[in-house]
Formats: sequence, C-alpha cells, structure tokens
Amino acid sequence: MEQTEMNHQVQMPRIGDDAPTFNAATSQGNISLEDYKGKWLVLFSHPSDFTPVCTTEFVGLQEIYPELKEMNTELLGLSVDSVPSHIAWIRSIEENFNTNIEFPVIADLDKQVAMKYGMIMPGESQVETSRAVFVIDDKQKIRSIIYYPLTTGRNMQEILRLVKALQTTDEHGVSTPADWQEGDKAVVSPPKSQEEAAKRAEEEGIEYIDWYISKKDV
Repeated sequence: MEQTEMNHQVQMPRIGDDAPTFNAATSQGNISLEDYKGKWLVLFSHPSDFTPVCTTEFVGLQEIYPELKEMNTELLGLSVDSVPSHIAWIRSIEENFNTNIEFPVIADLDKQVAMKYGMIMPGESQVETSRAVFVIDDKQKIRSIIYYPLTTGRNMQEILRLVKALQTTDEHGVSTPADWQEGDKAVVSPPKSQEEAAKRAEEEGIEYIDWYISKKDV
C-alpha cells in the first residue's frame, strides 16, 4: 500500500469526540467499547509484543493498574499481534518480571481498531501501531490523546496524573496548573466580566494572584 493511501485512510479522532466503537478479540476474550460504559478507560497501543521497551511499559502499567481501578478506570492495550502472541508474551512477562498482567490486550490483526483511532503513523511505521494513549471518560468521550515515538517509553506517573486531573476537573469544575499533583490547589476559571474581575479578590477560599489567575483547594 502506498504511503499516500495509508495517510488518507488514517482517521485521527479529536479530544471531545465520541470514542470510536469497536468489538475485538483480546487476550481475555471478546471485548467491546460498550463494555466500559460508566467507567473511565485508558486505551493504549504498543508497537509489538516481545520487544524491550513495550515490555517495560507493560510492567509499569500493571504497577499503576490497582490505583487506576480505585479511580473507576480500566486499562486496555492494543497491537497488531495475534491473541496467541499476546498470551505467550504476557506469560513471559509474568515469568521474567514476576508481574501478573491483569488487563486485556486487543489483537488487532486487521488494524480495524488502530485505523479508527489513528494509531498508525505511516511516516514512522506502516506495520506497527505507535505508542498512543487515549483517555476515554465514563460517557465514552475522548478526553486526552498522547503520542510517543517508537523509541520512547511512556511515563506511567504522567498517565496516572492525567486521569486524576481530568476527574478533578469534572468533579470540581476547575482546571489544573502545570505540574499539578493530587492535593495541590487547582485553577479557578477566569472572570467573565469586569464586575466579576473586581470581586474576585474578595472571594472566600480563593488564593488571589491577579484578576485572571486564582487558585483554590479542591
């Protein structure tokens, strides 16, 4: 397939879009997007089974999985490898790293899910999925998209921080500043009128910095 044709076919969903639906074979049986209704989902792709960087990522993702589950959030992996390949690789990880991989991994042999989510970057590889991360909320809306190159492993604590930040925004109607961590103050929405701006400094429970930037505990 020509690269121009691949570029034309790759669909790139955007933040705020409905997450593309799918029904796919996984290492834990058939799974559909609808199975995750009412839960948050971190859907991530990896280039290939039995590769060193991907192996370290799976170990890292399993380490944060219990905390994600406490936040009503599930993990779901994907690559274009087969179910038997996934099973063999997961067993290898369990044996070599003493790590039980509890989350399922989609076997996207026909690339149907990968193409829906824009997980293939033809300029980097036409046969492997990139290191993509999609955070999908409990209403099945895409809330965040992150791409990493094939050579760079993901930061698991950033994925965890991102989900916490998005859920904090939903719960408290705030934004989160740079380097925000759970327990830090959040950013209050800027005033929408001169009158509101004049009153901002007098609001209770607000750390006033200037009319357009203030913080509060959440």
